[in-house]
Amino acid sequence: MALQGILLKRTVQEAKTKLWRFFSCSFFSTDSSSAPSYRVEGKPLTLPPFDYTPKPYNGPLADEILQKRQKYLGPSLFHYYKKPLNIVEGKMQYLYDETGRRYLDAIAGIVTVSCGHCHPDVLNAITEQSKLLQHATTVYLHHAIADFAEALASKMPGNLKVVYFVNSGSEANELAMLMARVYTGNLGMIGLRNAYHGGTSGTIGLTGLGTWKYPIPQGNIHHVVNPDPYRGTFGSSPGGYAKDVQDHINYGTSGKVAGFIAETIQGAGGVVELAPGYLEMVYDIVRRAGGVCIADEVQTGFGRTGSHYWGFETQDVIPDIVTMAKGIGNGLPLGAVVTTPEIASVLAQKIQFNTFGGNPVCSAGGLAVLRVLDKEKRQAHCADVGSHILARLRSLKEERYENIGDVRGRGLMIGMDLTKDFKNKTPGTELAAEVFERLRDVGVLVGKGGLHGNVIRIKPPMCITKEDADFLVDAIDHVLATAKNR
Repeated sequence: MALQGILLKRTVQEAKTKLWRFFSCSFFSTDSSSAPSYRVEGKPLTLPPFDYTPKPYNGPLADEILQKRQKYLGPSLFHYYKKPLNIVEGKMQYLYDETGRRYLDAIAGIVTVSCGHCHPDVLNAITEQSKLLQHATTVYLHHAIADFAEALASKMPGNLKVVYFVNSGSEANELAMLMARVYTGNLGMIGLRNAYHGGTSGTIGLTGLGTWKYPIPQGNIHHVVNPDPYRGTFGSSPGGYAKDVQDHINYGTSGKVAGFIAETIQGAGGVVELAPGYLEMVYDIVRRAGGVCIADEVQTGFGRTGSHYWGFETQDVIPDIVTMAKGIGNGLPLGAVVTTPEIASVLAQKIQFNTFGGNPVCSAGGLAVLRVLDKEKRQAHCADVGSHILARLRSLKEERYENIGDVRGRGLMIGMDLTKDFKNKTPGTELAAEVFERLRDVGVLVGKGGLHGNVIRIKPPMCITKEDADFLVDAIDHVLATAKNR
C-alpha cells in the first residue's frame, strides 16, 4: 500500500508538471519560468526574459528524494524552505526546479557559483580534461596543477607565492592553522566572535557562532570582540576592538600567539564588514606577539566585493596566509591556501600530502574560472550591479521600512539586517523567516545569516544583470509590504 501511495503521488505530480509546462510554454513564450502573478506599484513582478529552455525532467520528484534523504543521510542535514525545492538544472544566474520553473539564484549555492551555473568555458575545460585524465596525485607531474598555481599566485600581492590545493574552505583553514602553529612554534589562535571558518573539528574551534559548535575541546582558540560597525560595542571605530585583542594577548596568553584569522566580511555571520582600519591595527599587534595573520577569503575572494579582488585589500593589509574556496571552482570541490616561501618551508619537515589537492579536472576548471572572471570583467560588474542593489535597498530602508535595520556589504556580497525594533536593533528573526519563504514564492532564492537568522544574505552569481537586480529588489519590496511579522 505504501508503494502504491508513492506511485499515485508521483503520477499526480507528473501530471501537474506536464500541465505546468504546457501552460507556461503556451502563454509565456518558450520560457517555462513564470511565477504566480504578483504586482509592485501596479507593475507585474516577473523575472527578466532569458533565452533558455530547461530540458524536460523525468527523474525522482521532491517528496521521493526527501524520503530517501531522511532514510539514508544524516539527520544533521537541513534543507531550505518548509516545502524543499528539487533543483534539477542551472544556467548562469538562474536555477530550475522539477516543474521547469525558473528562479533567480541570489545566494549562488552558498556563495560558490562565481562565473554562473554551467558556464560554457568552465564546462568545456572540465569536460576536455576528464576525457584525458580524471585523476593523478601530486606524486606525478601534470601541467594542470602547475598552470593553475601560477595563475593563482599572479593574483596575490607581496610575497604570497606558494600555493597548496585542497578540497574545501574548511580544509584550507585547517591547513592554515597548522602552518601558523608549526611556523611560529606557538599554539594559541585568535579568531573573531560571529565568524565562520568551517565544519571540521578544528575549524569549529575557529568559528565564533554557537549555532555551528558542538561541545568539544576548542584547542587553544580564543575569540575576541567582533568589530561590527552596526551592532558592535565600539561602533565603526576600530581602536576599541583592537585594544581588546591586545588585552587578550596580555591577560589571556603567555604573550605569544600562533596566529589571528578573520573574514574581511563575515559571511554566515550576516554579511558583517569589519570596522575600517581594524585589520591594520590588529595585524601589527599579532605580529608583535609572534603570530601570523590569516585572511579567510572563502566568500570574499575573486572580485566579489567589486572594489577589490581580495577582501583583505579593502583594509589595506597583506596577510601572511590566505585561504580560499567556493568561488575558486564555480561549484567544483576545490580550495587553496597561499602563503610565503618562508612559512611554506616549515611543512617540508614532514610529509604533507593531499590525495585530491590539485586534481587535474579541478585544476583545469579552476584555471578556467580565473580566465572567465578576467575576460568578462566580473569584478567591475560586481561593483556596478552591487552598488545598484545597495542603493535601492537603502532607499527602501530610509523611505519605506523601519524593519530594515541595516543594509551593508560591498559588490555582490550584501546583507539586509531585519529588526523588530529599529531603535534597539532587536533581531527580526520571524520577519526574516517569512521574507525568506515568500521570496521563494515569487521566484527569488536568497540566504539567511547571523546568530539569530535575521539577516537576508544576497550573494548571487557574478553574472547577475541590473534587470535581475531590479526584480530582486522589487520582490523584496513586495514581500516586506505584505509581511505579517512587521
